[in-house]
Amino acid sequence: MNDDSITIRILCPKLVLANSGLQWLIGSPFFPPLTVVSTVRCIHDDSSSADYDKESDDLRTLLLKGFYVIGALIIKTADAEKNASEAIDAARRLRRLLSGEAELPDTVTIGAVADSLGADIKFFVSRLENSTSIETVDYVLYDDNPEKFVWERGCLIRCELPIKLPFYYPANNPSDAEKRYSHAIESVATKLKEAQIAYVVESLSQVSAEVPLPVLFRGKDLDFDADLSNIKLVGEADEDDTKVLSCAHFCLQNISAPAIFSAENADKIQVSVLLNTSQKPTKSTAPIAEYYPALEDARLLVVDWKLDVLCYATKRLPLIYALSKLVVPGLVDQLNTMKKAIMPYLLTQHPQLRPFHFSPPGVLQPITVIYELSYGETEMKQVDVRKSLHSRLGLPFDRPLLRIANALVLSTKDSSNSVSLRKGSVLLKDVHIGIPSSGVTGGSVSLVQGSYEYYHYLQDGFDDSGWGCAYRSLQTIISWFRLQHYASVDVPSHREIQQALVDIGDKDPSFVGSREWIGAIELSFVLDKLLGVSCKVLNVRSGAELPEKCRELALHFESQGTPIMIGGGVLAYTLLGVDYNEASGDCAFLILDPHYTGNDEHKKIVNGGWCGWKKAVDSKGKNFFLHDKFYNLLLPQRPSMV
Repeated sequence: MNDDSITIRILCPKLVLANSGLQWLIGSPFFPPLTVVSTVRCIHDDSSSADYDKESDDLRTLLLKGFYVIGALIIKTADAEKNASEAIDAARRLRRLLSGEAELPDTVTIGAVADSLGADIKFFVSRLENSTSIETVDYVLYDDNPEKFVWERGCLIRCELPIKLPFYYPANNPSDAEKRYSHAIESVATKLKEAQIAYVVESLSQVSAEVPLPVLFRGKDLDFDADLSNIKLVGEADEDDTKVLSCAHFCLQNISAPAIFSAENADKIQVSVLLNTSQKPTKSTAPIAEYYPALEDARLLVVDWKLDVLCYATKRLPLIYALSKLVVPGLVDQLNTMKKAIMPYLLTQHPQLRPFHFSPPGVLQPITVIYELSYGETEMKQVDVRKSLHSRLGLPFDRPLLRIANALVLSTKDSSNSVSLRKGSVLLKDVHIGIPSSGVTGGSVSLVQGSYEYYHYLQDGFDDSGWGCAYRSLQTIISWFRLQHYASVDVPSHREIQQALVDIGDKDPSFVGSREWIGAIELSFVLDKLLGVSCKVLNVRSGAELPEKCRELALHFESQGTPIMIGGGVLAYTLLGVDYNEASGDCAFLILDPHYTGNDEHKKIVNGGWCGWKKAVDSKGKNFFLHDKFYNLLLPQRPSMV
């Protein structure tokens, strides 16, 4: 490459999200120019043009401060240069709305053109903000480790700010309430930049015992006029000089590098806002109380909400600029977004607005969504909001990825993925990870998708040895639906499972509290009753016929991804995957055995074969599945929902 060549770096794993329309290309001022972090669809458009006002309102909430629009991609086939110019103009127009400025400094803007299949993508750039000339991109680099690129150099900064805003308006002039409400909001936004405001910065990470002490910044220390793209980044700074103290001071992952690069494992910095109204005055004065009687009948309105802003910054960014160019503008933007949402309902029931942060799969940077909590998550208004977000981000429509339970956990408590707490006990999760291979030569492995908890005999001090294996398999299956956020019900006890079967009329009341076995059909009834989940049932006349079902089982794991219950004779197992060589017919089954009675020690479970690959006939000629027993296989279907 020569010095004049134009190179674009693509970080996002999927660039084209649809077969038509316009997409916004997202970058960061902290990355090399022309680095595309992600792309989001323009969803407020028609055949003629985009609704830029609605798009800017949505993206102002969705995009973390520290990310911004650097271009656009348009899906059209004819005249690539003309379409690229159209995409560049669209990106510039949106960027001006997002910034609130009529004119922006010269910034290189990307225009990309793709066919409907996304196979042929042409890139162009325009170097000047008001120029109509574009240049062809010489090189496009696709990064093979984008998570490391984003999170090795960057961190997350979070600021929560509860606001309780009382104001009065004339009782005989309700229309004046909007004016007074707007003035009150503007006063709060102005106060965030005043000299007496204080910002306390501290680490949210706890990977080291050497947690730095919090640092306090005052409003008078901040610089709201600086250009973020021209700020000088710093390295290891003098810790006594807060003016050059960088985000790296609170990034403890510098000491202990994370094994996994992701938003969940990123360094996190907490910012708290304090209003210091007790500074020492320049001269002594006596306190004075003044009384201003209302000239007419007035009404009191109280707006109560909680701002929650998340920002992205390079670890080398000085903290004073992280506050003045990311955190404070983020608070002001969120304040104005909530103001606009509440305005139509100001004199009635206020919407219960709450921001949440998510890191959905396939999207490198976290996003922020403001949900209306007055509606339940299954109500159509909330479902439609999530469908719109899935469409914008190119997420699948058959799984919940943006429900409140999916939100990022940004607190200091341990969020380890290896165990799960239930009623005071610790349950192992995903015990199949890291087990030895199956031994099938040239096989194709199809596995359960997502996490589950391992339920087995004698857990929770309950003795179900000899009769409770199907109950335990059902509990494991229900835990999968909970952990994938398809359901919020607690994993039922044996008695609750029995009661569900009585409630639907399948069993007599005497069944509750008994030690009677249940099978695949009863499990399907309970899943339908408690979760609304439908199931397919496969019947096999003999254990010898189970290998013949491997192709169908592999398809289930690839399309549905749910654990399967296998019941035969008096035994029940949970199937987590298959390894199948279609040419030779050789296969193995990944079995999670609920008959285990020991402690929840991963090594002991794996070494004892309680979770592992089982062949229909092992090397000693022993049959794992009995030839003189019939088997029922319960295949729970993944609900198609968001």
